[in-house]
Amino acid sequence: MHQENLSMKMSKQMPLNALRVFEAVARLNSFTKAGEELGMTQTAVSYQIKLLEENIGEPLFLRRPRQITLTDTGGRLAPKVSQGFTILADALASARDDLNQMLHIDSTATFAQQWLTRYLGAFQLKHPNIAVRLTTSPIIIDFLRDQADVAIRWGKGDWPGLSAHRIMRLDFTPMLSPKLAQSIGGIHEPADLLKLSIISATDPWWKQWFAAAGVENPGLERYLANELGTQSFDAGMAIAGQGVAILNPQHFQDEVETGRLYQPFELTCNDGRDYWLVYPENRRHVSKIRAFRNWILSEFPRVDG
Repeated sequence: MHQENLSMKMSKQMPLNALRVFEAVARLNSFTKAGEELGMTQTAVSYQIKLLEENIGEPLFLRRPRQITLTDTGGRLAPKVSQGFTILADALASARDDLNQMLHIDSTATFAQQWLTRYLGAFQLKHPNIAVRLTTSPIIIDFLRDQADVAIRWGKGDWPGLSAHRIMRLDFTPMLSPKLAQSIGGIHEPADLLKLSIISATDPWWKQWFAAAGVENPGLERYLANELGTQSFDAGMAIAGQGVAILNPQHFQDEVETGRLYQPFELTCNDGRDYWLVYPENRRHVSKIRAFRNWILSEFPRVDG
């Protein structure tokens, strides 16, 4: 009898159905869309929200014609409810002990091309039960909306709600084709680079590097203001002899060793942003995420600030 009373008390205190409906409405910003996703009528959705508001004692949404917005109370509650359902989903997945898992990695394009695709095979040999889906995007993904498990991003590692592990310094320095360097008799001092075409001249890395190299007025504004979007594209132009690119030398060691790229100066700079492995803090114990985290951190030496 005591156990039955305790269960009834917990059920009343924890209205899971209403919380699930609230999570959907808050995420989709619509009673109608939430109902469609959950297979409920709009009336049923409104009823569940009303029950939850009565349970809490505060309104969760401001209802206006054709528009709803979260109240302050609703805004504070929504991310915690979403986090709670994520934890429950992960717990169920772990309980099922699914032998075949899919790890979704979202990465910057350059890191994916220059590192991940070259070494992911080693991860899968170590974890043959984990399939990998790799996508690339130039923006910081929203783990609440996107399906990725982990991401490789560049920045300062200060993303709220995410666990972040720095994996590679994002230093930069000019690099070019050896043949292009020979075409002007070699690169002997930093100013010699300005005799050639500068790829992505509007990239702020150029000004920082030339300042560090003692070239105060490089006149970068005279070059075409191209923006190619990724280091891989800049490097491709440099390898083809079309100019000088400013790149992270760690990404292009193979190209240097095979003579396709040349780093004329040892001077490298860093603007405080590096490569990080990130994932939601509340998913740090998920087995596939833990396996990938341990593997990739073992592949890189300790990165000091």
